[in-house]
Order: sequence, then structure tokens, then C-alpha cells
Amino acid sequence: MKNPRAVFFFISLAVPSSLLAQAGQTVFLNGNIYTMNERQPRAEAIAVQGGRVVFVGSNADAKKYQGAGTKTIDLAGKTVMPGLTDSHCHIFGIGERELTLNLEGTNTLEDFLAKVKERVAKTERGKWITGRGWIETFWKPPQFPTRADLDKIAPDSPVFLTRADGHAAIANSAALRIAKINKETPNPFGGEILRDKETGEATGMLLDHAQGLVGKNIPAATEAERREAFVVGIKRELSLGWCEIQNAGSNLDDLPPMRQAFEAGQCKLRVYNAAYSPGPAGAALLHDGPVLNEYDHRFTQRTIKVVFDGALGSRGAALLAPYSDAPETSGYLTQKEAELEPIFEEALRKGVQIETHAIGDRANRVILDLYEKAMKAVPPEQRKIREPRWRVEHAQILSAPDLPRFAKLGVIASMQPSHAISDLFFAPSRLGKERLAGAYAWQSLLKSGAVICGGSDAPVERGEPMIEFYAAVSRKSIKGESSDGWHPEQAVSREQALKMFTTTAAYAAFEEQDKGSIEAGKLADLTVLSKDIMKISAPEILTTACAMTVIDGEIVYEAPR
Repeated sequence: MKNPRAVFFFISLAVPSSLLAQAGQTVFLNGNIYTMNERQPRAEAIAVQGGRVVFVGSNADAKKYQGAGTKTIDLAGKTVMPGLTDSHCHIFGIGERELTLNLEGTNTLEDFLAKVKERVAKTERGKWITGRGWIETFWKPPQFPTRADLDKIAPDSPVFLTRADGHAAIANSAALRIAKINKETPNPFGGEILRDKETGEATGMLLDHAQGLVGKNIPAATEAERREAFVVGIKRELSLGWCEIQNAGSNLDDLPPMRQAFEAGQCKLRVYNAAYSPGPAGAALLHDGPVLNEYDHRFTQRTIKVVFDGALGSRGAALLAPYSDAPETSGYLTQKEAELEPIFEEALRKGVQIETHAIGDRANRVILDLYEKAMKAVPPEQRKIREPRWRVEHAQILSAPDLPRFAKLGVIASMQPSHAISDLFFAPSRLGKERLAGAYAWQSLLKSGAVICGGSDAPVERGEPMIEFYAAVSRKSIKGESSDGWHPEQAVSREQALKMFTTTAAYAAFEEQDKGSIEAGKLADLTVLSKDIMKISAPEILTTACAMTVIDGEIVYEAPR
């Protein structure tokens, strides 16, 4: 905060007598509370009535809210933040990661193959084996696996294993045969079949849209399985202290299991959902219009999600110049500009927000061009919402001329700090030293006047708020590592980091009147932590746990004692 030694001061709120000591009211006492309300930055106590905050202040003044019907929660000095929001994650993928073959932490090719072999032994011959989470960064050598590697352990069953970033996958020969991928199969638009440089045969690695050549042959999950994945993902998010997730893309068949879970009371988390476009989900949203605050402020869908390029790790991110470690490629765009233009213009007229995945500097430049073109074509007086708050998801690599355009256009940079500490092991070789100046440029964007909201991109990353907060303020790996030319000056202050997951996350979802700070009238969403992350050393942030998650004043998760 601006003054870490600031003494408590409290604003006297005019509270109707009908709210004092009412039955059903909850009072939280003895907290180390960071409110994110500039007029009252610190407090000790909070009173909640009807799911909203009615008082923020001192323990002494909170006594007037305590009566025979009051539930009192002793926070015992724990640190309280406004309910944290993950501004970018994939909730079904989070649940599926927990339910399927999770390949996270396979730090050698041998570890990776051993996990797959174990699953093969438990799977009926001929059945598909799928999983996600591997990344070759720490393998020696750090090379993609091949179909030959998988064929040795799974010669008969089709295997399809997605890289951690979701933009690449490895398939074995059985899976490639089912998909009819051979030496002559052309690359699809926005994707690539990697091939052996000598023979021209497919190596088994499929990038971006090429994944669909195999993926379409895998039996789809049932609606019941999708619902289970959603519920499992929700439970994990609540246990980490997230009070809202902004789900970065969904299809039409995702909506029924989500709604079933809400209606059955299985989802206490707030979900701000985006619909993939171009495609049926985005078209339906444009036709039917936004859905706002259903299930008691638990579900909103007002956003279209476009995926505009690939990922840096698999060299699918669209760059202005070739990759430093693969000069034969500069990545690619995964959507056609002419198809996006009418969608963007209609979104402005219908009050639908746009968020676009753009990682490479070329993808970021072109999407900002498209945003600017649409905003000129549909001036404010023709829009349903004058301030559209369009977003760029990731905004990882920016060229110097494009960096100030975010603030100029009013475009929000939706960024995931953990990408900077996981990518530091390969981004320098992919980009070269010069382009690192515009990589994960949080502080430069903030100084230019841009708004940044923070997310995790789980299951690409772990999805833990303390890892994200640590990454934002330290810009080092979880082991304290950095690298030459990694621009430590781009790290943010703790106050800036907290804003990314509270106030600006709420702003990015048009929810700043209801969320983002702890103050009278707002929804009573709280994240309670075991340590004071605003004061402890950076490494200690990683050892901080969620003690309690509170939504609408209800404790929806409490850590075992």
C-alpha cells in the first residue's frame, strides 16, 4: 500500500437502524483487512446482511451489528482481501486436468513416457488415451516428443496428449492413422503438422488448428462428464481463494452442464463466461444478447472470445519477425481478419464485449488495428455501451509503437503473471534479447495509462493466486531464478498486483459497482489468507494459503485446522 505504516481510520457510515443487529447477519472481527477502497484502505471488522457488506470499520464499532441472531466469525488476525478474481482461466480444462491423465511435473521425457505407459496398462486395448500438462522446457534436450516415442509404449491404442499451453499436442501413429494424417496431408489454416526434415513424415506434433484433425475423432465427453469436470474445477478454485473466475471461452454444449450445476447448488463461485467466436456460441450471444447476473449474481455472459494466434512455447504465436531459434517461421494468425470485422461491429451495436487471445507482437498489432477499425466504423452514439472495455488476453509480446495503443483505445490488457516466470526459460531463445523489452511489459503498460487485469490461464498454468501474485511482484521463477535481459523493472508493486486481481478485474467485467473492494453496498466476497502478502518477503508469498473463501457473506471454503 502507499503507506505500510498507515494507522487505521474509519469512516462513519449512515446505516439504517433496520440493519443493526438483524437476525441472519454475519460479523467478521479481528481481521487484517485490505479493503481496496481508497477512502478507507484498512479495517478490522466487516458486517454482512443479505449477501452485501453493510459495515466496514473497527471492532469496537462493529458491536452495534452484533445481536442475538448474529453469526460472529473471529478472523484471528488473518489477512482479508476483496474476493480475488481469476480474470482468465478455462474452468472445464481445470476439472478435466484433475480427472484425466495429468502430465504436469514430468520434468524428463522418461518421466513423461512412464506416466503414459502406466495409463496404457490400465486402459482397454484400442481405447483412446488422452491427457494434458506436459512441457518439454526442462527436458534434456528440450525437444518435443515424437510419435515414435509413444509407439514404443502404445503401439495399438490411439494416444493424444496436449501440451500445457493447449496449443500443441503429440499423437502416436495409431491416432494419426485414425485421422488419416500422412506425408501428403496439407497444413490446415492456422495450424501446422510438424514433419521430419529428412523424410517429410509427420512427427506426431500438431500445432493449433492441426490438433483438430485428430481431436475430432476422439469420443466427446458426455454431458454428465462435462458437468463433473465443471464441478471439480469449481471446488478447486474455491479452495484456492478465488471468488470469481472469468472463463475464457466456451461452446454451446458447455452451457447445459454449467446451468445444471448452478441450479443444483453445486456452484457457489461467480462465473463471468465468454463464448467462442467465430462459431455457434458467439453467434448465439450476438443474436440473443448478454445474460447478466443470473443465479444471484453467479453467472454472466456478455463476452465473445476470439483466439487469434498460437503460443510462444510451440512457436505458433504470430511474430512480426521470425523466431530467433527457428528463423524458418514467424508463427501464424488463426483467424481471418475479414471474418472478424463484421462480428466486431455487431458486438459494439449489441453491447457485447470482445476479448481476443493475442500473444505475438504481430497478433497484438493486427488485433489492435481491427479493434480501432471497428470503433471508427461504429462511433459511441451507435453503440449500446459507449465504453466497450474490449480486452486483449495475454498481450505477451508487444512492439514499442503498439504499447501505448492500449490506453489510447481503452483496451484492457488481460495478463497472467505466471507466464513470465514459466516462459523465462525459453522466451529469450524464442525472441532474442531485443524483443524481450516488450515481453510481459506490465509496468510499461501501467505507466502508459493502460488497465491490466490479472489471471492465471489455468490449466496452462497451476492457477494458484499466490503464484500469480508472487510472479507479478518478483518476476522470478518460484525458485528465485531470473535470466539475463529479463527486465526486472517490469515487476509491479504489491498494491498494483492486488488491484489486478480485485478492482481492475471487476472493471474488466463491468462489475466495479458490485465487486473489487470491501465497502458498504458491495457484494460480501472475501478471500482470507494465512499471511499478510502485502508485507512478508516475496518467497513467503508462495507459502501463503487460503484460510477461508467467503461469497455473499457465506463461508464456501474453510481450510482444515
